[in-house]
Amino acid sequence: MELKNAMTERRSIRKFKEEKVKREDIEAMIDAAILAPSWKNSQVSRYHVVMSDEALLKVKSFLPEFNANNVADAPVLLVCTIIKDRSGFNRDASPANELGNGWGMYDNGLQHMNLTLKATELGLSTLILGLRDHIQIADYLKLGDEEMITSIIAVGYADIHPDMPKRKAVEDITKFY
Repeated sequence: MELKNAMTERRSIRKFKEEKVKREDIEAMIDAAILAPSWKNSQVSRYHVVMSDEALLKVKSFLPEFNANNVADAPVLLVCTIIKDRSGFNRDASPANELGNGWGMYDNGLQHMNLTLKATELGLSTLILGLRDHIQIADYLKLGDEEMITSIIAVGYADIHPDMPKRKAVEDITKFY
């Protein structure tokens, strides 16, 4: 699949087929994510792959009702985290600029784009969630204090095929100097 096709075909999907996703496909998605650039090559992103029926039920129970409904049939949830205080930080652990851990979030977002485009290439669909009970999820997955949850990405085979939402034009978001 050409990159442009993956970018135009990718959608945020809120209804998935009840069909298992192969572990190799999840690994390929994460492998694509790893190729994204990061601050001083710090590579702070981590992925906790929730695939078992028991773990899926538990993690889905830590989502607000509307998000739990959106991913009710998703066969995989990726709990995405960053290692805090590395990307965007100096060797003495001081922030390199005013963004601090914002750089880790930025790096994680770059990885998310690669990951979701690879999913599209593999015939999979995704939905990136920001609202969740991060404390309960971190406790359930036994995440250390050094990790911060950034998002959850639902992965599966789309059971709906929405049109692309309207996008702004280049001239609406760009200033040339």
